[in-house]
Amino acid sequence: MAGSRRLFWIGGVALLCVFVFLLHPILTPFLIALLLAYMADPLVDRLEAVGLSRTLGVVVVFGMFTLVFMTLLLVLVPMLAKQLFRLYELAPQILDWLQHTALPWTQAKLGLAEGFWKFDKVKAAISEHMGQTSDIVGIVLAQATASSLALIGLLTNLILIPVVCFYLLRDWDVMMAKVRNLLPRHREGQIVKLAGECHEVLGAFIRGQLLVMVALGFIYAAGLMLVGLELGLLIGVIAGLAAIVPYMGFVIGIGAAIIAGLFQFGGDLYPMMGIVAVFMIGQALEGMVLTPLLVGDRIGLHPVAVIFAILAGGELFGFTGVLLALPVAAVIMVVLRHAHDVYKESDIYGGTEDPDL
Repeated sequence: MAGSRRLFWIGGVALLCVFVFLLHPILTPFLIALLLAYMADPLVDRLEAVGLSRTLGVVVVFGMFTLVFMTLLLVLVPMLAKQLFRLYELAPQILDWLQHTALPWTQAKLGLAEGFWKFDKVKAAISEHMGQTSDIVGIVLAQATASSLALIGLLTNLILIPVVCFYLLRDWDVMMAKVRNLLPRHREGQIVKLAGECHEVLGAFIRGQLLVMVALGFIYAAGLMLVGLELGLLIGVIAGLAAIVPYMGFVIGIGAAIIAGLFQFGGDLYPMMGIVAVFMIGQALEGMVLTPLLVGDRIGLHPVAVIFAILAGGELFGFTGVLLALPVAAVIMVVLRHAHDVYKESDIYGGTEDPDL
């Protein structure tokens, strides 16, 4: 009997994996909508607690999200596009500086072989591409409109995400109650406990780490722009996005900012000290204020596990796998934690010996 139940669950998990593999091209908008609904559910619950109906609370939260999205679209996106275009223009000059200034200095200091890194082909490719057109938006639009079906699919997904998110968020509590009612009666308490731990880990990571990413992106971008770094906004936003993995945002951001600073300021001491100070302050705030306040110490996902989960999910299922990576990693971590506790309480770990042996 126990063996048949075990086979049932193994078959269910295998069937789910096959389902995701076969349908992952169309699952992305549904997973994004599910993620947004999961993140927004606590806000709607708070609005319900002060007397609003569930539907009205969802409308209020949607209005807040729409306001934030439109602000980003109208203010931040044009500024980032301008800096991306500027980076595109500066790319050949940066390669020249790396080839004729930075790399010879590195070669002399480290005793590397001459010509250990060649930029001629890269520079030629970029220069040739720039000679064809200077309109980055035109390139993107040309690629997007190359296939009318792809463009229609993109627009459909953009429309589908808020629609699905609205209905998921409105019926979230009802769906959770129905799922709970389907659980095996003799295992309901144990499964609910495990699900609660997964929710605690996943909620802390997604909501908390997202806020940390936004805060760090703002700190890095504002600080670099105050220092006078021409690409400060772009580097700050990239560093903030990379902060989904602890310390990765700092490493990527400070590396890119130092290279951009050396190219722009020519090694002038004070601007370079300002760039380093921005990232030192950001890292200190992350460790002492942002992470303890917004994430807490219950996350339990090691940075290496986060990196592996994201890369493995992307390799197996593409962008859909990236969206599924962290929830699956959180569930696996909680299950392994309980398996560890069971093992520590077992006779295998305790060393109980059979007296007949």
